[in-house]
Amino acid sequence: MVFHALLAVTLAMTSLPAQATTVDCARVKCLALTFDDGPGANTPALLKTLERAGAKATFFLVGKQVERRPQVARQALAEGHAIGNHTYSHASLPSLSDDQILDEIKAAQSAIQQATGVRPKMFRPPYGNTDDRVLGLADELDLAQVLWTGTTLDWKLRDTKKIKSAVLRLAKRDGVILMHDVVPATVKVMPEILKELKKRGYHLVTVPTLLRGKGPKPGVSYP
Repeated sequence: MVFHALLAVTLAMTSLPAQATTVDCARVKCLALTFDDGPGANTPALLKTLERAGAKATFFLVGKQVERRPQVARQALAEGHAIGNHTYSHASLPSLSDDQILDEIKAAQSAIQQATGVRPKMFRPPYGNTDDRVLGLADELDLAQVLWTGTTLDWKLRDTKKIKSAVLRLAKRDGVILMHDVVPATVKVMPEILKELKKRGYHLVTVPTLLRGKGPKPGVSYP
């Protein structure tokens, strides 16, 4: 009984919005780095890099990958990063039926909750493929949709210099940048990226922190 009570307290604490009491994005220049498709083999290395830099990020998790690496999903949440739903199998949703879309999202929610004890409040459609129907179904599941202001196309570039250049080009106040923690080159160059972004005055925060307490709200698409 004592163990279960302590576990419940721990999970409640780790589900709190990261940095909510320390970073006010209305007063300072904030940027949200987001990573899709994990947890992958390189995600633990990325988490170490983020920890050393004092940076927070948002991870949109694929259900199948969470089942393979539940401890990495737990670690990301415990270290103050935000997590979101990226479907169970990374399917393009608009081509699916309503029931199939719901199944994809629900299965990912279940896998993530089983691994971390927390049900995500954010959802990102694979490939950014979405429409009003997909958004409406996400709303039924109490999920906000989170897209991006810029994508690095790191999965295509797979080159550290090009990925770094893309991030720095896309960086802007209140921006949301899409990357992938399953791309080795992205993880490898992240220390350089974080160093340069901090030099430029950015506070690297989670998407909920970026929204300044005004979201994420179910059925709303950000940014």
